[in-house]
Amino acid sequence: MSLLRYCTAGLAIALSACAPALETTASAPAPVAAKAEVEPFVIAANPLAAQAGMDVLKRGGSAADAALAVQTMLSLVEPQSSGVGGGAFLNYYDAQTGKITIYDGRETAPAQASRTMFLNESGEPLGFREAVVSGRATGVPGAIAALGMLHEEHGVLPWNSLFDAPIRTAEEGFVISPRLGRFLGIEFPQLSQPDAAAYFARPDGTRKQAGDRLVNPEYADFLKRLASQGTDALYRGSTAAKIVQRTRAAPLGGSMTMADIEAYRPVKREPVCGPWQVYRVCAPPPPSSGAAMIELLGILDRTDIGTRGPDDPQAWYLFAEASRLAYADRDAYFGDGDFVEVPVDGLLDPAYIDARAALIGAKAAESVKAGNPAGAKMAVTDMTREPAGTSHFIVRDAHGNVLSITTTVESIFGSGRMVDGFFLNNQLTDFSFNPLQANGDEAPNAVAPGKRPRSSMVPLILLDADGQFAGAIGSAGGNSIPAYVGKTLVAAVYWGMPMQDALAQPNLVARGNRYGAETDRFDPAIVAGLAERGIVVTPGQGEDSGVHGVLIRDGKVDGGYDPRREGVVLVGTP
Repeated sequence: MSLLRYCTAGLAIALSACAPALETTASAPAPVAAKAEVEPFVIAANPLAAQAGMDVLKRGGSAADAALAVQTMLSLVEPQSSGVGGGAFLNYYDAQTGKITIYDGRETAPAQASRTMFLNESGEPLGFREAVVSGRATGVPGAIAALGMLHEEHGVLPWNSLFDAPIRTAEEGFVISPRLGRFLGIEFPQLSQPDAAAYFARPDGTRKQAGDRLVNPEYADFLKRLASQGTDALYRGSTAAKIVQRTRAAPLGGSMTMADIEAYRPVKREPVCGPWQVYRVCAPPPPSSGAAMIELLGILDRTDIGTRGPDDPQAWYLFAEASRLAYADRDAYFGDGDFVEVPVDGLLDPAYIDARAALIGAKAAESVKAGNPAGAKMAVTDMTREPAGTSHFIVRDAHGNVLSITTTVESIFGSGRMVDGFFLNNQLTDFSFNPLQANGDEAPNAVAPGKRPRSSMVPLILLDADGQFAGAIGSAGGNSIPAYVGKTLVAAVYWGMPMQDALAQPNLVARGNRYGAETDRFDPAIVAGLAERGIVVTPGQGEDSGVHGVLIRDGKVDGGYDPRREGVVLVGTP
């Protein structure tokens, strides 16, 4: 079986110590008795990945079992978004106890990482296109370690029985989907890297496109070793050595060592939770942006957005202004909570949220600044870029255990460098390139050895008043993730839409003085109404949203997949 590699909050293991976990912001419910059987389901961004997970559930597997099949298939068929060379936040609901546990599988900076490693010889920040494909961009992968720990604690089926579908698909090949084909038609810098160029090349040297078959025997061989050796297949031996070699190679080679990889440990943390409508919403603590997500929902709850609807420009205006307030706080204060003090309790204090909501006026504010919550140090100017290259999936098994997981290789195709058939992440470019603020203070999200970069990923789980599972949601989209998730919850809960209809609502991302939107999806009257209120929307950028969500309504599964991707909702029988 896999080597157990993790930290429990407060316990030091291997080369680094794990700081105490943040306390929840709402008291945990009393243990609840799980129903004997419920409808299992899998919601994922690719049908092959969702089916791999459902096949495991049909064999009597748990959510923890199915998640490994989903993730290792996504690494193959959706390589632009996530993979075994990346990281993840896992939000897990145990139906027997009613307890929620966060498994933090965010990548870490190597022990020799420098706070100035994304500065050039003149002391100026590197250009993003240069940094993203550099060896310095890659952090120690964490997704497989976190999933391994989850399986150690909640798996039912043997580890070596969970990888048959992705192994078979890698050996036999799969047809490149329209979405993957679309990304292969864009000149991302990663696709010019030798590894990516060779992987996607046709025999005549041209790049593969949608409809072509893609085989990956190297990945199949790696998965066979992962099945037989457990997580050691990634964190020790030949694959780890190849990761070191590829990340230390020019241009701008990194400092990762075998010791860094072997020492990686995911961290078990307590969730950050808060009340919203009839739910208790739980999310990962920093470096995730979960607390800012809960703050956004709290601000919205202090407006009349719930009495309005999708055809009312005022509703979208309120959403935009609330988003700007929450983003301002997130951008100013968030980083790795094991390294910096993030004022989570202050941000979620009801009086503070009252004060933030009161700032929403009749027209958009000329500028929005971070507030001054209890426990906050001086607010800083954010200098972090976070591209969109991520995937979210949700699994519930027949016993009611649920996993809501957001997983990523960071940018599109990660760094463009590959090892054993999978892409390596460029997660360290989620750090602030400039470690210092204008006043000379250290940036909360500056690079440091062993540190996890700030993340916008917010895999949520919703509980009802009795502590029973009531829903889950999360998204891809880099910095836009909280806005994508927030929009969907507004439509599904405040406006009562079926989840699939809520997901289809147009996206609006208001952060600072930028208002990105799916202008072609909005009614022109909404766009005009927003402009009258001082919000001029422009077409958004990036990978688009990738929200997957589910609510339990009257005991029934109301799940949906983002129509902007190729997802699917599979629901089994109890």
